Amino acid sequence: MTTDLWMLVYTALLSMFFFLTYLTGRTMAAGGLDWAFGNRDVPLAVPAWTARAQRAHANLVENLAPFAILVLVAHVAGKANATTALGATVFFWGRVGHAVTYIAGLIYVRTLVFFVGTLGELMILSQLF
Repeated sequence: MTTDLWMLVYTALLSMFFFLTYLTGRTMAAGGLDWAFGNRDVPLAVPAWTARAQRAHANLVENLAPFAILVLVAHVAGKANATTALGATVFFWGRVGHAVTYIAGLIYVRTLVFFVGTLGELMILSQLF
């Protein structure tokens, strides 16, 4: 399997298991376990980092589809090469960095790291034309 496809798999795994970060924060909150097993009709008071982790996960999910499309189109079109592999790697590590900086509350760094991930996508896109 190519590096591009491995990075897509790693990004999918990151997305699949990201919920464990904010699940931890929710279960540590007062009444969190009951809330998790209940109907969740009322909001749960959680630490700020927990809410940021949930937003970071939502952001990752939003960005996963375009990344997957770019990687898969490059692969199917026979355009996967060293640049697409590097772009996919940059995207993956950019998303890891985005998650860490978002949860930590590093607002300006978070935005910068988000654009690092976008640069990775643009690297792949550049190889399609």
